[in-house]
Formats: sequence, C-alpha cells, structure tokens
Amino acid sequence: MKKIIAVILAVIILCTCGAAEIFADAAGGIAGFRATAGDKKVSLRWNDSGAESYTVSWKRTAASSWKIAGNTKKTAATVSGLQNGVSYDFKVSGGKKESPVVTVTAGTKKAASSKKSDGGMSGRTTAEIVADMGIGINLGNTLDSTGDWFEKTVSNQETAWGSPIITEEMIQGYADAGFGVMRLPVSWTLLADSKGNIPKEFMDRIEEVVGWILDSGMYCILNTHHDDWPAKFEKNFEGTLVIYENIWKQIAERFKDYGEGLMFESMNEVGFDSVWNQYGGTTGKSKAFNMFNKINQKFVDTIRASGGNNPERHLLIASYWTNIDHACAKEFKMPNDPAGRCAISVHYYTPAVLCLIDSDVDWGKARTSWGTDADYAELEKYMDMMDENFAKKGIPVIIGEYGCFGDNKSRSVIEKWTLAVASAAAEKGFCPVLWDTPGGEYDREHAKFSRPDFIKKLTGIK
Repeated sequence: MKKIIAVILAVIILCTCGAAEIFADAAGGIAGFRATAGDKKVSLRWNDSGAESYTVSWKRTAASSWKIAGNTKKTAATVSGLQNGVSYDFKVSGGKKESPVVTVTAGTKKAASSKKSDGGMSGRTTAEIVADMGIGINLGNTLDSTGDWFEKTVSNQETAWGSPIITEEMIQGYADAGFGVMRLPVSWTLLADSKGNIPKEFMDRIEEVVGWILDSGMYCILNTHHDDWPAKFEKNFEGTLVIYENIWKQIAERFKDYGEGLMFESMNEVGFDSVWNQYGGTTGKSKAFNMFNKINQKFVDTIRASGGNNPERHLLIASYWTNIDHACAKEFKMPNDPAGRCAISVHYYTPAVLCLIDSDVDWGKARTSWGTDADYAELEKYMDMMDENFAKKGIPVIIGEYGCFGDNKSRSVIEKWTLAVASAAAEKGFCPVLWDTPGGEYDREHAKFSRPDFIKKLTGIK
C-alpha cells in the first residue's frame, strides 16, 4: 500500500465530473489537468491516458517542498483531509510527462471558473464534455411545476408537485452518489408576464440551484420545460417565437459568465400534432418539422449572439417530441451553429406500455415484464439508430430522460430495464439522464437514495 503523506488521507478514483473547475494546461505535458474544490478536499482530473500509472503531488501554495499524495492507474483522483480556506498546489506526473501546476483553495464554494470567463471554457469539444458527464439524473417535478390551483409564487411553484424546497444538501446527495450531471427542468412562463419577462426573484432562485449543482461537481443542463410551447406555437408561431427568444435572452444574460459546466437545452418535449398527426400519415409533416427546426435555430442564434462565454457554450438541441424515430427522420435538421458545439437530446421510454402505464389504456395493454431477446434487440436498434445518425457523425447524444414507472411491475423488472438502458447508452458513448421526481429514487427530505445498492450499480456503469 502506498504511503499517504501528512494530512492527505486518500486518493480515491472519481466518477463525478468537475463543473466549478480551475484548469492548467501546457504543451508537451499531461493535458487537461483540472481541479474542483470541495469540503476539505480537492478533486483532480486530467485527459492524458498514456501512462501505466500516475503520481499525484501536492503542497501548500506557500510551502516550498512537494509531497506525494499517492498513485493511481486512472485519470482522476480526490485528495482529502485538507483545510478549508487554505490554498494548495497540485500536479500529476506519469511516464516522462508532467502536468502544469494548478492552484485551488479547499472548501471554496464557487471557484473562479464556475462563473467567471477567465478559465471558464477549456476548449474541450462537446463530445468530450458529454463523455465526461457519465450518468445523470433529473431534478424533476420541481422548478418545472405548473398548474392553476396555487398562488403563483416562486416557492409555491417549487413545491406544487410534491417536492420540498430544494437545499444545497439535497443537491450534494445526488453528486455524492456518483451522478455526473443534473438536468434542471424549469417552466419559465408560469411566473413570467405575457411577453416572457422573468421575475428577478425566480431567476435568482434558479441561479442559486444552478450554483449548488455546479459546486457539487456535477454538470448542469438548464432547459425550458412545461411552458406549453406546442399549443402556443400552433396558435401564434411568430408571436410565440418572440416570447421564446426573450426568455432565452434573459437566461443567456444571467448565466453568460458561467463556465462549461453549464449547458443550455433548447426545449423539452415539443411537437405540433394539430399540424401533423405523428401517429398516421405524412400530411403536414414537413411544415411541423420546419416550425420545430426554426425554433431550434432561434435558440442557437440567440445564445451565440449573447455575451460572456455563450458564443462557446455547449448546447443541447431537442429533437421533435424528443423521439428517436423523429430525430432520425429526414425532416429533422440540427441547427446551424458557428461554434460547432451542439449535442442532441432524445428521451427513451420504450416500450411505453411498460414504462409509462400501470393499467390498460385505449392505446395499449400494460406490460409487467421485460428482458426477452426481442426486448434487448429493440433497445439496441434504437441505440444503433442514434449512433449511426448522430454520434458517428460527430454529434454527441444525451438521453435527457429515461425511466420505468408504475405499481404493476416488480422492482426487479424496473431495475433490469433501467440498468440495461443506461448500459446500452453508455456503451455507445451517450449520456443517460434518469428521470427522477419526489417520491422516486431519492428521498429529498433526508438527502439520500432509498435503494443505494441499485444507485451504486447505475452510477458505476461506464
């Protein structure tokens, strides 16, 4: 066993992804070396993978001599047992190469690169960012709540669908379980005025939660969710496009100096069934997709025209109804992006009669089992479709939602399906983001997962 020096307790391999990161890079050395401050610890990652093992070294910034924290065969480590508020230097060496030195203060909640433009964008590609995200989870049915039965206040929206008020401790619990990215669904128009002007107190609250996500070490995907875009665009396309643009202008302005840990997503599940019946025929299909493609283009143009880091920000483009078949249809077009930094989002709830219902409905008979050869073949078919149409063409894939719900099926079936989907996605290099809501996998009141063994299997998928 390698000896651990002074107050350094351990070097532990991470599955989490750094958002509030400080970068150090230099030609000829170990590339992409970066550090994320935590409570009495600093998490380190680097991109080089050419050495058989790496040595992590540290010292107080004010000290002259280096100490060895330990050795690892991986490209990530955590140095623990540090003193909060103290500045430390770190470097890593492997083979004949050494990283430049990165300096970070333990316990710092908002490192410079999480918000400020200096060092906030590392130059990594969108594919590298998506690969770094690992396994993700949604903070569902919370800041995306809608309805007409409650007074329209910030706290009422947050709790309307059963969630307690979110705390930093709750967010940290997701990160501690090994999730690398949190998708933050937000319904902006519920509290906005008729022109889409967002109240300051709501924007402040969203920024607070985004900050907690980034400070935890997770990436954050921020979207527009239950904003009733389908009906609004069908009724008045051009007028609604003005409101949509206004909302994204405000979001872009508020978050313009945040680093690459924050990704914007154009919309959630949007399509236009009064224009084209997706369940039969092709009448109106081209028009519906043209409308949809125009919205995505407006999203990209709006973000790229804003300031700060937004001209380089990594963006997530929703597909039509976030449906894999529609994403792969010839009518769907990825928007023109001068930065070339877009991923695509789809959702996976297949078969719907298993994942979405627990009793028979007019469109299907509820299933209670899954796992036949045909079931696995169907899963692979859809993963292959996204691989061929997007990933292999250089467009990273994020499965922004997936999940299996209902009281009519056993826990073993739910877990088998969930792990299979996450594994199939990860094998292709996609990032799967589990849909989770109050009363789901995570006990928000106690900031812990109800079934930690299952979550450990899920977040351990590579």
